[in-house]
Amino acid sequence: MNQTTLDGITLNLAGPVELNLKWVGQDELLTQLLAAWMVIDERDLPFNPRLIGKPGVGKTTLAYAAAKRLNQPVYLYQATMDTRPEDLIVTPVIGPDGKIHYAASSLVSAMLTGGVLILDEGNRMSEKAWASLAPLLDDRRYVESIITGLCIPAKREFRIVVTMNEDSSTFEIPEYIHSRLQPQIYIDFPEADEELVILKENLPFADSDILKYVVGFLQRAHVADELYSVRDGINIARYALKMSAAGGGTPQELLRLSVTRILGNEALPYLG
Repeated sequence: MNQTTLDGITLNLAGPVELNLKWVGQDELLTQLLAAWMVIDERDLPFNPRLIGKPGVGKTTLAYAAAKRLNQPVYLYQATMDTRPEDLIVTPVIGPDGKIHYAASSLVSAMLTGGVLILDEGNRMSEKAWASLAPLLDDRRYVESIITGLCIPAKREFRIVVTMNEDSSTFEIPEYIHSRLQPQIYIDFPEADEELVILKENLPFADSDILKYVVGFLQRAHVADELYSVRDGINIARYALKMSAAGGGTPQELLRLSVTRILGNEALPYLG
């Protein structure tokens, strides 16, 4: 277990993540995110960008791809409505020896190792949780742990990116945090050719006609402003392929059945 000591207090660090994610297409978005993290002078500081878009458009994938370009360890924190300030920073745990140990969150671990933190679905967090990050997101670049009494500084190499879904089941971000999470990079649904490339990348064993059929379904849904994403398309195609291997029906029949199982009957009109 990796550890570090600050002011006599030992912190157990979380480990970085290795994800099976690959960003396909839309290189301009990758450039925008990397530019936000860039430091162009010793007096300059990186931005704390946020990636905004509908669920399933690839926000986490984009964040991970950009983080890997920096050749720094990548950490992931999944925000929820129950996230507390101490969850974001340091939590006490009972060790095998029966004593209290202090576990640094993935965010604090990224700060102390000079890694990249992906704060996923950040607008699911309450204002109380966000308030604990305010000094990290401006030129102070530190967090305070109430539990340990530590002031924890971020290494200069530390970077953070926040993903946010466009849906109604989220908190409003307080204005003083909103101004600290800049720039905003919006990720929209891919164009048809990009969507086909993404499907082929994720399902290289699938028949091209099936993937094109799924892309047609997704594009019609996008025009109608439905939330169906390329992730849904991958799941639809994958399930249809599995059912085909199990011995049932024509590709069209299986895709229709797959759509109902993955998204429900309300998605059927977009099959064309």
